[in-house]
Amino acid sequence: MAGPEGSQLNFSKFSNVIDGKLADTKFTRHAINPATNEKLPPCPVSTPEDVDAAVKAARTAFKTWSKTTVEHRKQQLMALSAALVSHKSEFGELLTKEQGKPTIFAEQEVDYGAYWLAGTCSLEMPFEVVDDTPEMLVKTRYTPLGVAVGIVPWNFPIMLLCGKIAPAVMTGNCIIIKPSPYTPYCGIKIVELAQNFFPPGVIQVLSGDDNLGPWLTAHAGIDKISFTGSTATGKRVMESASKNLTRVTLELGGNDPAIVCSDVDIATVAPQIAAMAFMNSGQICIAIKRIYVHRDIYIPFRDAFVECVKAFKVGNGFDKDVFLGPVQNKLQYDRVKTFLNDINSSAQNVATGGQIIGTEATGLFIQPTVVDNPPDDSKIVIEEPFGPVVPLLQWSDESEVIARANNTDMGLGASVWSQDMDVAFRIGEALEAGSVWINEHMGIKPTATFGGQKQSGIGREWGVDGLRGYCNTQTVFLNHRRQ
Repeated sequence: MAGPEGSQLNFSKFSNVIDGKLADTKFTRHAINPATNEKLPPCPVSTPEDVDAAVKAARTAFKTWSKTTVEHRKQQLMALSAALVSHKSEFGELLTKEQGKPTIFAEQEVDYGAYWLAGTCSLEMPFEVVDDTPEMLVKTRYTPLGVAVGIVPWNFPIMLLCGKIAPAVMTGNCIIIKPSPYTPYCGIKIVELAQNFFPPGVIQVLSGDDNLGPWLTAHAGIDKISFTGSTATGKRVMESASKNLTRVTLELGGNDPAIVCSDVDIATVAPQIAAMAFMNSGQICIAIKRIYVHRDIYIPFRDAFVECVKAFKVGNGFDKDVFLGPVQNKLQYDRVKTFLNDINSSAQNVATGGQIIGTEATGLFIQPTVVDNPPDDSKIVIEEPFGPVVPLLQWSDESEVIARANNTDMGLGASVWSQDMDVAFRIGEALEAGSVWINEHMGIKPTATFGGQKQSGIGREWGVDGLRGYCNTQTVFLNHRRQ
């Protein structure tokens, strides 16, 4: 395992980390590089016995870790953050291999992961004085739950892992990380790195196949599940957790609208929206998924937007100037193709793209695709593709576009683009989304509460609300009056 602080990690061998030790498994599996279809190194296939061992180690570690000071926990998180940055190039290369994103964005994600570890430390543990009079003191304090499970998706396997570790351990919990079977490698190595700074059992990692998630979520020794992924899988997690009344935070899918008003500077705004729609090949829960453009500027905006998209280079993330890597896995690749098939069979107007690039044997590449004003009831409008396919839609009436933007069972993020702040705020505050941005999109930070409305999630990540999600509440009533 990673030894003393500053030691080098072995980025060619991947093992579970249980009770502070590297733990090999009888069986292994290989994830696939989505840009080349090549097998990556062997990684563990955990068993129920591994789950039991990790839960036991975490419950033992919790007895002492929960008694440490918040300042000590912050110091260790800050040290892990610095160590992660010191390995940026190695993690960036590994992330491009397993996830597919271009190297520049892979190394940026390493920075984001470090930022989430350190940025969470700028928060203070919540504490509320409800009433303070000569007769009575009423206060609410927050205490750690115990053992958490962090289920991490394949689109941002470093940043979202760090976004679960930091609030869990800062509040005094222990956490078992389950990385996605599609992208297990960086998560395994970050947890291995964490052993330099945390006692055995505080931060562990179990990698495996599709059986591992249900074993963890149904385990009676787990007190909290933090899941990021699809709405469909989130429902199964919640169902599994219900058997033990395990606390859950679910950060699920989105169908995020951007509303573009007629007064925007097209030359400035179109490139920003294009980037926010197609970054990470559209595989971001809060990426722009539907773009509503005012009728008065629709044609010039569409033309400028299409030119931006045509300029995006698609290819292997290690190649120069690539903006879009592959779709991350075959299952998602096939799902995105169903959108392209529907667009073609419905004879919708494709402004650019629509093609599969190469063959599956040479990588899961899809040309970024813009659909020109499809019907509101079309598949690309009502469903989240989670890939590089985006519709442009016209609007003219403010109340009408708000209703159309809200006409979805998801409510994760939304943005409004206008030079008139009164108009922008009026529209933004009418949108049914957990995060609303004005003249930007995806502006998240570890100190700001994040989560979805409707079927985009339950509970909140990050910010003080995110800390509360890893805690029990205890209200104390102190009667000053003599009995």
